[in-house]
Amino acid sequence: MTRYRLRLGTIAAIALVASAHVGSPDTYFEGAAGPYAVRVIVRSPGVVPGLAQITVRLLSPPPQGALRVLVLPVYWDPRTAAPPPPDVAERVPGDSTLYSAALWLMTGGAYSVQVTIEGARGSGTALVPVMAVATRRLALDKPLGALLLALGAFLFIGAVTVIGAAVRESGLEPGAAPDRRRTIRSRVAMGVATLVLALALAGGRGWWNRVDAEYRTGLYQPLHATASVRTTGGANVLRLAIDDSSWIDPKRQWTPLVPDHGHLMHLFLVRDSSLAGFAHLHPLPLDSATFESALPPLEPGDYRVYADIVHESGFAETLVATLEIRAPASRWRPADPDDAWTTSNGQRATGNVVSLPDGSIMTWQRGDTSILVDHEAPLRFVVTDPQGRPASLEPYMGMAGHLMLTRDDGAVFVHLHPAGTVAFASLETFALRQPGDTIRGLLGARLTALEKGSGERGVVPPAAPGRLSAHREEPLPTPHSLSFPYAFPKPGHYRLWVQVKRSGQILTGVFDTDVQ
Repeated sequence: MTRYRLRLGTIAAIALVASAHVGSPDTYFEGAAGPYAVRVIVRSPGVVPGLAQITVRLLSPPPQGALRVLVLPVYWDPRTAAPPPPDVAERVPGDSTLYSAALWLMTGGAYSVQVTIEGARGSGTALVPVMAVATRRLALDKPLGALLLALGAFLFIGAVTVIGAAVRESGLEPGAAPDRRRTIRSRVAMGVATLVLALALAGGRGWWNRVDAEYRTGLYQPLHATASVRTTGGANVLRLAIDDSSWIDPKRQWTPLVPDHGHLMHLFLVRDSSLAGFAHLHPLPLDSATFESALPPLEPGDYRVYADIVHESGFAETLVATLEIRAPASRWRPADPDDAWTTSNGQRATGNVVSLPDGSIMTWQRGDTSILVDHEAPLRFVVTDPQGRPASLEPYMGMAGHLMLTRDDGAVFVHLHPAGTVAFASLETFALRQPGDTIRGLLGARLTALEKGSGERGVVPPAAPGRLSAHREEPLPTPHSLSFPYAFPKPGHYRLWVQVKRSGQILTGVFDTDVQ
């Protein structure tokens, strides 16, 4: 029990630095801005208000002629004031395809960073959902603190001295010496000034501590959730309950959940420490706070639970919990056809080539270079059939594939798509939001109806002419290769699960890597 509580505390601490993913606050996006293919990286400031760093890379050769890259953060709430004019991103010297800018995110919540490219091919805009949350306090450098303390002491002493001199010498003729009475009055004035200034400093310190305490309480924490398992007729049923008091607090005003790739929740199970078991499930809602799913026959042990959800505001977050499986299920009937799971012996995956259950081969084309922290990782994978020919892949929940990765200690967990780290539902909410969407649930209902009528879950029909594209994923057979834009945020040992769909079967390739 003690070990379990320690592990639970560790995961809770990890969650304090997470938002849409665990331990990976930056946003990576790859897609189209009209006729221009772009890769956008948004570096989270970690504080709100804060200055986010934006880099925009053109993935195709830049067109001839003048080119402008504009970036604009738009807050999700249509009731807020109109956004300011966009900022012009500057080209990075020495690289004709890379542009950078810095944007202020003034309010916590979901933003859509609109990246507009203007050039000889016309103009196009891409939407990049960004979650603005405060996860840390900016530290004061010790040298700067010492300098400010010295300046404060100088001003304090100077103010007291000036007051004493004013009382002692004001009104005297030039060259006249103050008498004893003036000297006493001066000392009394200096004593009173010292007391008043000390009280003012104490009051200022108290005010600062109150502001700091309020900021600390406002640091982002994902909604608290509890996972449990029960056995019914030989089958294990997983239940995840959002038991955070803020979820039902009317003052908090959480917006309802919206489906992402056709599911209100994407839940991942990872075998603790050994990483030997993995499941990607889609629990069904029992009510607004409780979800259940049939649990596959995973081996007994402790598991980390990560649950991705998206709010109607476009705010995406990952809930974190732990689960103990005491006995494997004797039977399993998936609660959803998109559910999948895999197990291994817990040993490290060797090499960059793995065999998939249907006999096909998945190859990680990572090259011979080392993977470094905060450097774009070569996450490109190729699938071939048993004869070595390119294998056509079917859309898996509207995407060519899904990649989940975690550090062995659970400090990092990320769910990636070929479009990056962004949740597809967040893209949908910003692309489809209208000025009149001020009623809770209105946009979510329209989005749900749209997804049900699109034929492929997670696929949004093309935007109307003149509207922003929702980055549609075509429900057609995809090429045999797929890539994911990302940079690992921390060093350590990682395991990757790459999921694709072929001939109606969900296939999972497992890889390991060390990040330096």
